[in-house]
Amino acid sequence: MSSMTSLSNITRSKGDPKVIHSGPRSRGIPESLARGLGWFSLGLGLTELLAPRRITRALGMEGKEALVRVYGAREIGSGILSLSVDKNLGLWSRVAGDGLDIATVMTALRPDNPKRDNVVVALALLLGITAVDLIDAQATAVRHSRGAGRKRSYRDRSGFPRGVQASRGAARDFKTPSDLRHAPPLAAVSKRIPAT
Repeated sequence: MSSMTSLSNITRSKGDPKVIHSGPRSRGIPESLARGLGWFSLGLGLTELLAPRRITRALGMEGKEALVRVYGAREIGSGILSLSVDKNLGLWSRVAGDGLDIATVMTALRPDNPKRDNVVVALALLLGITAVDLIDAQATAVRHSRGAGRKRSYRDRSGFPRGVQASRGAARDFKTPSDLRHAPPLAAVSKRIPAT
């Protein structure tokens, strides 16, 4: 039993079921990475919206400021989607946007561009970011999809709020049907059973 599992058992009431082992985290590595990529998209999009001239000057692509602003708006949209519940759509939109970015920056790789070295560095960064986006989009899609015919297993759950041992023999308190008429109302019984 892990230390987190034993800590969660300390905080439970006497009648609560005990945690034998913890299940998968609700937010795994793909979700954490998607969150980071979402914030990165927002930052990059704001930069492209607010300072497009600096970007185009660094790459020798003067005159393409309007296009950089459009790409900035796209980045912000992808970032918002990556931070939302529908993060998979945001990640795939990032992958598609990376393809557009690579195609656009490739046009600056012409021989007469004095900033070709900057373009090569930008392309290397874009290819690396595209790889991360693609891997995370695939991992998130796999994590949140159910394979055909794959069923969830509930073998480790009992359905007894106070645990199996506490529930054994509970019905023996009622000997005859007349005892059931004198049993406390269900509302009174449910108040005594601790919530899980």
